[in-house]
Amino acid sequence: MSKIRIGFVGVGGMGQAAHLRNYASNGECEVVAVAELRPKLRAAVMQRYNIPAGYADHKEMLATEKLDGIVASQQFTLHGQLIPDLLAYGVPVLTEKPIGRSREVAEKLVKASKASKGKLYVGYHKRSDPATLYARQAITELKASGELGKFKYLRLSMPPGDWIAEGFSFNLNSDEGYPSVAWDAKPAGMDEKTAKDHEAFVNYYIHHVNLMRYLFNEDYEVRYADPAGVIMAVTSASGVPGILEMAPYQTTTDWHETAQACFEKGYVSIELPAPLAHNRAGKVTIFKDPGGAPATTTVPTMPWRHAMRSQADSFVRQCKGEATHLCTAEDALSDILIADRYIEAIKATRAGAQQTSTAKA
Repeated sequence: MSKIRIGFVGVGGMGQAAHLRNYASNGECEVVAVAELRPKLRAAVMQRYNIPAGYADHKEMLATEKLDGIVASQQFTLHGQLIPDLLAYGVPVLTEKPIGRSREVAEKLVKASKASKGKLYVGYHKRSDPATLYARQAITELKASGELGKFKYLRLSMPPGDWIAEGFSFNLNSDEGYPSVAWDAKPAGMDEKTAKDHEAFVNYYIHHVNLMRYLFNEDYEVRYADPAGVIMAVTSASGVPGILEMAPYQTTTDWHETAQACFEKGYVSIELPAPLAHNRAGKVTIFKDPGGAPATTTVPTMPWRHAMRSQADSFVRQCKGEATHLCTAEDALSDILIADRYIEAIKATRAGAQQTSTAKA
């Protein structure tokens, strides 16, 4: 069979570290073209990865090349202008999270994806980690069997830390400045401060907004956001409570990211490595204490395969027409709606806290 022909739009920091190297080393595809605004960087990347064709912009690439899939890694604040052009080409498109800067952009891209033969997929790499895939299957089976009783609680935690883990050390760089571009508009109806808070949330924690839905395996609603911005409390469609811990503490030379799905008689937990750590999967722990027998703790051995590589492999399969676990545009729109509700909730709780403080004074 012929290899899947992949075109890249953007080969900057994340384009190289999180994406390009994983496709270049996949024997079932070949990177045949790259569109990059910075000519010196474009030439250097083409030389290192033996990419035969390079273009100054995506439109020139799309007009010239025959592609089976497109990987587009750039600031999400450009998605509303760029992604519709890529979807119109008619092949699967993978871009970084979130789907867009605002609900308006997200809805626009969902519509464009539905109209495209290729569809849009959003790079939530955490759901591609072998540990996450294993844990989700275990949670699904335990919910179905009732072996550990009812599913009671889901907790996700990701304090700020060293998410890079020297993942950029292999990158090629140039002294070229990034060309001036016009960003997508901020979310409608938000003042500048609120829009900045929203952008910070979707840039960092939208991964967990999505991962929470993936582990619940159903939608959920925001119930509370504490004024300090540490936790977001939710309830799933079937009534299971969940917590996202955003900044209970911070680390400077480490990465602490966990998820725990609790049942009446045990739990399934995940520890994930730093996003740009290579050749490392997460760790799964399954604790069972059904009573009447010794409790057990199982820690299955995961393959030496990191989430970004697993995600790239899945996108290649998607380009072949196979079904995968990749996040669709519709699912990614739900994340933006949750982010909007979180921002509304935290504004409300902060306003309430300020009123209480004023009243006490």
